[in-house]
Amino acid sequence: MNLKDTFPRIRSMKAWLYLLPALFFLVMFTYYPMVQVFIDSFFLKAYGSKTASFVGLDNYRTLFDDSDFANAVTNNIIYAIGTVIPSLALGFGFALALKESTHYNNFVRSILFFPTLVPLISAASIWIFIFFPSIGLLDYYLAKLAIDSTNWLGDSDIALYSLMILTIWKNAGFYMIFYVAGLQGIGKEYYEASEIEGANWWQRLRYVTLPLLGPTSTFIFIIALIHVFTHVDHIVLMTQGGPMGSTNLVLYYIFQNAHEFDDLAKATTATVVSVIVLLAISFLSIRTMEKGMHYES
Repeated sequence: MNLKDTFPRIRSMKAWLYLLPALFFLVMFTYYPMVQVFIDSFFLKAYGSKTASFVGLDNYRTLFDDSDFANAVTNNIIYAIGTVIPSLALGFGFALALKESTHYNNFVRSILFFPTLVPLISAASIWIFIFFPSIGLLDYYLAKLAIDSTNWLGDSDIALYSLMILTIWKNAGFYMIFYVAGLQGIGKEYYEASEIEGANWWQRLRYVTLPLLGPTSTFIFIIALIHVFTHVDHIVLMTQGGPMGSTNLVLYYIFQNAHEFDDLAKATTATVVSVIVLLAISFLSIRTMEKGMHYES
């Protein structure tokens, strides 16, 4: 065998040996649980029983017939629209205003990014104090404007929107950092060429900045959706899905069925549906991004 053919194979084997520990843990703690949950969604285990019986798609039929699941999905859609779009818009606006690296801009970026560093459970504790009726910080200042106190977390009509405020506050600064990096990566020659063509500020934003930020926006959009479907700590601490199920999101629905109602079949089935939806949205977002990229790097 030629030595020139041997050395690349040895290097390849060494690379795989270095990767094996990471691959092992990735398979054991990510892919294996996903496969196991998918398999479990086709079985039903009676309460107190050690054996499970195969029921096929019955668990999925039961799930989609469950009004609580339908309510959780509806709440999650409203919650996603009400948090993802404002968070991205604010993050983009902050990035436009602070894209230049100056001492002042760096200081303001740090302040806007600070909520991201606060654990969600701690942020929920802070906002409980803000939303507390009558004596909370928000009602205290509203009272100075002669506005009556509001039960922000206890009113089913506004509780979900109150949680949206917390989420936007926590995530906008995080998305700002990605947009700042994206804006700084756009070459000045694009703007110079557009100015020569007579484009104003709005036209440069619409026809230069936004298209070139397409990959960044798609990435942030996917991250934001994952946040919406996987963060539930604030629900557990602040509302526990209430009042009257108005803040019950899909992940909290899964948590309740798994840990409070001991309905593992419904919990695993809802988990599979959630993962499939997230993967489909991510795939469609990436495909849309790729089709929309017509510029040369």
